[in-house]
This record gives sequence, C-alpha cells and structure tokens, in this order.
Amino acid sequence: MARVLDFYCEVLKAAIAVCLAAMVVLVFSNVVLRYVFNSGIAISEELSRWLLVWLTFLGAIVALRQHAHLGVDTLVRALPPRGRFICFVVSYLLMLYADWLLTLGSWKQAVLTFHDTAPASGISVGLFYYSSGLVFGVSAAVILAHDLIRVMTGTAQDEELITVKESDEHT
Repeated sequence: MARVLDFYCEVLKAAIAVCLAAMVVLVFSNVVLRYVFNSGIAISEELSRWLLVWLTFLGAIVALRQHAHLGVDTLVRALPPRGRFICFVVSYLLMLYADWLLTLGSWKQAVLTFHDTAPASGISVGLFYYSSGLVFGVSAAVILAHDLIRVMTGTAQDEELITVKESDEHT
C-alpha cells in the first residue's frame, strides 16, 4: 500500500507542476496581450484561480503523505509510550472526522453547483471547482487510514510517527 501511495504522490507532483506551468503561461500571456496588444484571454484569470485551488489541494495531499504539515509534538514526545500511542490514535481519528466533514461538504457543494457554469469559461463549477475538495478528502482518508493502521499495528517508524514499542514500555 505504501508503494501505491508513493506512486500516487509522484503523479500528483507531476500534476502540480502542470498546474503551475499552465498558470504561468496563462497569466504571462494575458499580461503581454493586455499591455502590448490591448486585448487578453477572457478565461485566463478564471482558469488560473481554479488551477491554484487544484494546486493547493493536490499539494496538501502530498504534504499529508510526507507528514510535512505543521505540527507541535512537544507534549507528545514528553509522554510515555502508551500516552503517545493514545494521542496518535485520537489525533488520527479526529483528523479522519474532520476529513469526513470536508469531504461531505465538498460533495454537497459539488452536487448543488454541478449545473452552474463559470461566467468566462462556461465550465461546470461543481465539477471542476468543488471536486478538488472531494479528491483531497478521499485521498486524505486513504492516507490517514493507512497511517492509523500502521500506528495501531506498531509498524510505523518512530521518525515518521510516534508509536509504542515493546522495548519502550520497559524503560
């Protein structure tokens, strides 16, 4: 499963690069067209904004997989192994709950706005805007569940996640 998630994150990194490149091309072209030719690309600003949203959500998935989000673990590291284990299990359950709320909200918004179209591009708002939250929510749930299972089974490395080991309980 870890290899599948790592491959998925590599694909997401490529998608992030494509989003960033497309944003640069759209915005730069629009600036040149406006100042040099007194015209512009009508959908440039709208697509750039949507690409930024997708780039942010995809980047959050990669950061979640790499455990790169900000966290304060001073208290957790000071706890005994059993306390660390309990903190991590509770925190993962809370993250899964928050992810469920985000996914449910994204689903409801996507359904509500599926037939709404963006003014400049005519693209479905629900399909291309709120679906980014759905992609994040489902991906985050899989990553969090995978990490929670690793914590529960004791297969997580201490550097990645703090977990309980038999040798730690006796010290």
